[in-house]
Amino acid sequence: MPIIRYRSNRAARKSASVVDRSGLYRGQPYKSLRGAVIRDSGRGRAGKITVRHRGGGAKRMGRLIDFGQDKVGVPARVERLEYDPNRSANVALLVYTDGERRYALAWHGARAGDAVVTDAAADEQPGNRMQLEHITPGTAVYNVELLPGRGGKLFRAAGSSATVMTIQDRHALLRLPSGEVRMVRRECWATVGTVGNADHRLVRIGSAGRSRRLGRRPQVRGKAMNPVDHPHGGGEGSQSIGMKHPKTKWGRPALGVKTRRKRARSDALIVSRRARKRR
Repeated sequence: MPIIRYRSNRAARKSASVVDRSGLYRGQPYKSLRGAVIRDSGRGRAGKITVRHRGGGAKRMGRLIDFGQDKVGVPARVERLEYDPNRSANVALLVYTDGERRYALAWHGARAGDAVVTDAAADEQPGNRMQLEHITPGTAVYNVELLPGRGGKLFRAAGSSATVMTIQDRHALLRLPSGEVRMVRRECWATVGTVGNADHRLVRIGSAGRSRRLGRRPQVRGKAMNPVDHPHGGGEGSQSIGMKHPKTKWGRPALGVKTRRKRARSDALIVSRRARKRR
């Protein structure tokens, strides 16, 4: 989908853009597949803020997305493509031959009327869901399971996918978008293709109000604060942070620091790490 730039007739529209949604369904979502969205405002399980600068925003209506594969062997047809405000990707409303309807992530090139099926060894066409051991090396996949039967967890954002490298013993080797090569159990399920709406990354917000409606609250630079509020604070005028490496508000290293937990259980499944970019 192409990017549409707004006319710069006022400051709130200057340099702002949006993805063209002219080909999407403009009505309400399917009634029985709607649900409430729990607004956590960046809080984790304990009720404490784990992601700062989140909260507020416009009200959203949730869609119940099917990331699993419990409709094995039942053909489906794409009834329509819809916009989902809760994710970067669009969603496709599938109608199965038994009359049931479900939402699924829309793939690149999806159109109304396309036929798809979930089967262990289905045809390798975009939208079909199958097991990794039956997918030809070099094929792009998305919505990949980490553990068999748990539903898709990986590569669900707009424009994302992984490439099946080869099948070795009990695992399939996947090349991630970062360049990392990782092993996944060969009996895990994946959807063939790439997640649609890849132009989402080119959208420019353009105004502070639009960012607030997305649930993003303002952020203040550390060096604009006082020394009591941030390690970067203090000084007169436009001044550097005054230290060799940047720090967080609580004095811990920031920007480029490895955050992956040491001796993680999944380290044994990583064949090669991603190449670190040089600054």
